[in-house]
Amino acid sequence: MLTELRIRNFAIIESVALPLAPGFNVLTGETGAGKSIIVGALGLLVGERAASDLVRTGAERATVEGVFEIGDAPDLLAALDARGIETEDGTLVLKREVASTGTRARAWINGSPVTTSVLADIGRLLVNVHGQHEAQALLDEASQRAILDLFGDCAGEAARVAAAHAELMAARAASKALRARRDEAQQRAEYLQHVAKEIGEAKLAEGEGAKLDDESRRLTHGEELRTLAGEINDALDGGDDAVVRRVGHLQRALASLQKIDPSTERLQALYDAAYYALEELARETEAYAASVENDPARLEIVERRRDLIFRLAKKYGGSMAAAIETGCAARAELDLLDTAALDLRGLDARVTAAENALDSAAARLSAKRKHAATTLAKAVEALLPELGMPDGKFLVTLVPRSETGITGAEEVEYRVALNVGHDARALSRVASGGELARVMLALKTILARLDRVPTLIFDEVDAGIGGKVGLMVGDAMRRVAEHHQVFAITHLPQIAARAHHHIVVSKGAKGGVTTADITVVSDEERVREIARMLGGDAESKVSREHASELLTAGAAAPEKSRLRKR
Repeated sequence: MLTELRIRNFAIIESVALPLAPGFNVLTGETGAGKSIIVGALGLLVGERAASDLVRTGAERATVEGVFEIGDAPDLLAALDARGIETEDGTLVLKREVASTGTRARAWINGSPVTTSVLADIGRLLVNVHGQHEAQALLDEASQRAILDLFGDCAGEAARVAAAHAELMAARAASKALRARRDEAQQRAEYLQHVAKEIGEAKLAEGEGAKLDDESRRLTHGEELRTLAGEINDALDGGDDAVVRRVGHLQRALASLQKIDPSTERLQALYDAAYYALEELARETEAYAASVENDPARLEIVERRRDLIFRLAKKYGGSMAAAIETGCAARAELDLLDTAALDLRGLDARVTAAENALDSAAARLSAKRKHAATTLAKAVEALLPELGMPDGKFLVTLVPRSETGITGAEEVEYRVALNVGHDARALSRVASGGELARVMLALKTILARLDRVPTLIFDEVDAGIGGKVGLMVGDAMRRVAEHHQVFAITHLPQIAARAHHHIVVSKGAKGGVTTADITVVSDEERVREIARMLGGDAESKVSREHASELLTAGAAAPEKSRLRKR
């Protein structure tokens, strides 16, 4: 639960530390005192959009910090562990900072910097904010379906439907893609056969072009190459005055040198290497001269082959590698025509199996939803009189779809009839803002034990109600507080009197700048605040007696809900 909310330099708030307690907490105060600002600060803390205009006039930055006691909540601990965030003594501290300069807002969890998305992910597991705006979510089919699935414990079946639907979509996509490739190959079959035949008959090989270029140069310049090689060979070993023989004569002088000065023995190795290298060079040039061909017929064959390779490379991609790849692709497409029928039969079988699996999973989900819809409708309808709608009727309707989708075979629609003699219609067409909020509260009361988010914020969901209905709404919130920490912002004394913990926000001025402050009230101070909310003189005996009666009745309000007793 949220134990403390610290706000500094946020909107009109200079600095407040808001202590919260288990059970039902209320925040009251004059209109414009800053109640909704506190809810806005809490929203910022759990990842809502930040803006520089949130910073209090004259301040450099605004900060919001929340201290949570998390106990052993498995989902939350798993989410923290997955993001490498450590906890200490079951305490979690979230912090958000917004600069007045407009630079990006910063966030921390237990002192470690995190992104806004991580803050929002963790925040959603800690706090749920419900106001008239959030109650509008009840008009959305996805939200209505999610509530029904939560109530009916349909998560497993819904996940299996989603997985089966994904497999069906994948199988259909694969079948469609293969058919498209087959159809394209059929249309291009004649061209593909020509390409495959032309490139296949050429028997192209990587590196062949470079080898042919080298051979063409040798054949073209054969006479010149033989002449040059012969000149080198003659100079090395062509007569008594050739280089090899002249170097050979140096052996005697080198031997005499070594006899006189033994330190010159190292020169022998150098001499031997030079002599043998010259001999090898002479042999190689002689062999090369003998190998050079002067074969016009072979040259003509080489040039024709080079021309073919150049033409095919230019025609099919600009290089020999591209031409070879084009030939392989053409043969693969032609092979597809031979194998497509068999492959399509396999894919069609996969599609049929996926359709059957989806139908089966969707049928199980539909059956579970049908039972949950009946039970949820009865439970909500039983609570409507307690929330000021004595003639209210509530239905959960499952509307079949033309085709089973990722969320099942039906759409979920909540329908209500809030007045006698009227047929049930879609919630979006009937309910006012206040009625929507009370329907949401009824659902929250029922789902309280299933909802794992520990702290629920109700921001002025009492709009448009009063009197006895206000007492009923307060009792409903008190029942939700059996399973959650509840924090409600209200103008109704009937609701405030039902709370376990009462905080008052007031507006004043510091240094010529408007600011907001908070006070935890109890005993006489709380009586005075309830009397103020009743609209009379907070100091008058009548107002105070009325306030005391409300508080006494609130303290005696039943802690156990009708649903829980069952």
